[in-house]
Amino acid sequence: MEKEILMAKRPDRRILSNIPDPENMRRLVDRRGANYQQSEVDITDVNELFRLQSLSLRYITKMPVKVSQSFIKRKATVTFYSEDISVTGILLYSNTADAFDTDEMITLAFKIPGGAMPEGYEANVKLKGKLIRAFTKEIDGETRYYYACEFLQSLNEYMKKKRWGLSIFVASLVLLLATLTVMLMRAESVIYFKFNKSLYLYSLIAAAFLLSRYMFGMFYRNLRINPEYEPAVSIIIPVFNEEKWIQRTILSCMNQYYPVDKLEVIVVDDCSTDSTKLRAEETVELLHQEGERFKTKERLTVYQLPQNGGKREALMAGVHRAKYDLVVFVDSDSFLEPNAIRNLVQPFQDEKMGGVAGRTEVENKFTNALTKLQTVRYYIAFRIMKAAESWFDAVTCLSGPLACYRKELVLQNGEAWLNQKFLGQPATFGDDRSMTNYILKTHRTTYQDNAVCSTIVPSDTQSFLSQQMRWKRSWLRESLRALTFMWTKEPFMFLFFIIGLIVPIAAPVVVVYNLLWVPITQGIFPRTFLIGLLLMAMLMSLAHLYFRRSKLWSFGFIFVLFYEFVLLWQMPVAWVTFWKSTWGTRETPQDILEREKKLERKARRKEKWKWRNGGEKK
Repeated sequence: MEKEILMAKRPDRRILSNIPDPENMRRLVDRRGANYQQSEVDITDVNELFRLQSLSLRYITKMPVKVSQSFIKRKATVTFYSEDISVTGILLYSNTADAFDTDEMITLAFKIPGGAMPEGYEANVKLKGKLIRAFTKEIDGETRYYYACEFLQSLNEYMKKKRWGLSIFVASLVLLLATLTVMLMRAESVIYFKFNKSLYLYSLIAAAFLLSRYMFGMFYRNLRINPEYEPAVSIIIPVFNEEKWIQRTILSCMNQYYPVDKLEVIVVDDCSTDSTKLRAEETVELLHQEGERFKTKERLTVYQLPQNGGKREALMAGVHRAKYDLVVFVDSDSFLEPNAIRNLVQPFQDEKMGGVAGRTEVENKFTNALTKLQTVRYYIAFRIMKAAESWFDAVTCLSGPLACYRKELVLQNGEAWLNQKFLGQPATFGDDRSMTNYILKTHRTTYQDNAVCSTIVPSDTQSFLSQQMRWKRSWLRESLRALTFMWTKEPFMFLFFIIGLIVPIAAPVVVVYNLLWVPITQGIFPRTFLIGLLLMAMLMSLAHLYFRRSKLWSFGFIFVLFYEFVLLWQMPVAWVTFWKSTWGTRETPQDILEREKKLERKARRKEKWKWRNGGEKK
């Protein structure tokens, strides 16, 4: 399996560095972030605290750095490498002593590779800095000379001038042109409507649907934090065979800007067959050592189910043990930003709000081309599609990596959720869409863009395709369920929903008609269809560039092509394989059982082949 490329942050010596200290023994913003404060920071303004802390984060990386000085001290060429980098400075090392003088001005040139820093920073950089201090370390018996340099201009300011501003301008301009082009092409559909009513009607509906979603998504605004609103929250982490990530997940859930007496974390192990439970218990002990003032012994528990029951059983077991009225479901390979919970709970000031989704980012985005195209897809799916649905308080899927519910609603629907069947077959996946439907039937659901977590996505094609097939099966099943009550929502949302159901289902037929039937039977090149496909890809890619200012924007084009020629054809297959219960991306009991069945079938075929070729039949 390919090694995942993940950002490596310099660990804080304080394990729980973001929890408001009940005894006020330390501050949340360190000296680097404090330099960028406009005024005294309100401790309740957690988004500003998070912004300032982000400026001080150091990322471990090794990249060559070219250093130019005002005068050359020695003729020999000195090679410098970075030990770590932040928005405000860089730590260099070499095998040469006294390379710089304190406070000496130097010019640094380097290339930040993808995955070294947050998305958007990958670029060639050349800026001035100043030596702050020098020191030495013994590494493998050799003396290494370190030089801590402070940038005279922060990387944020440098990127705004050199690349980010240009990215926003270009993306805005081309997005406008692409939108106008789509509208002009749909005017053509109106003109030729009488020649093929079905085809051109689909074309008009699909274009209107797509443009409306982007319009609503672009104008979306996050609900602001009310400093007086701090409801108590129980975070539930269902886990099965996730020994690699469970410690990081637990730490991110505990290390929140949230009062210690209003947040608990419950880890429910679904009888893992690896060292997941051991790793979770080790994490608990590690946190207990941080100090009694954070009450970790009262707020963090690990519970193992008596027998394997699946993800829904694990979640419900956690809900029954939860002390508080709001429950947050977090996947075991998802990692929360420290301000995630504070942002996530804000919509519950509305008594009719039943559930809230946060935004999910891709953690291993720079591993390979597959994870890069998923990065663009994930961002658009949340920042545009869910944001558009939130205008009507009717988000149709509160995604599994991070979602919050009213506990009473989960308990009311718990039995039906656990025993859900579709056409007589148990519904073992799609738990997030399924629970969303139960909530949405009687209450509102929305989306909070500032409530961010990151997750590990499949980096191999087989797991990715299995995941996509599973999602399509659950989407089909839950969309049919939602039809029974979505008409009670706002009329525009109901129309939104109906079109969103029809367009993907009809898409395979439309693609076959335009790319095969028309060219073969009428000898017409599908120019208009291909241009439309290009424009759809441009909308996705440029929206990502506009918001993220990242070089990954071009992978939106690749995703659209991959969807049209590969993923789209999973839709018909999903209709006739709805009964399958394997996940494909993790070792669930259903996956293990399916693998054992495949091995048995393979063994029987092998024995049968031997018998047919004169071997001894057993």
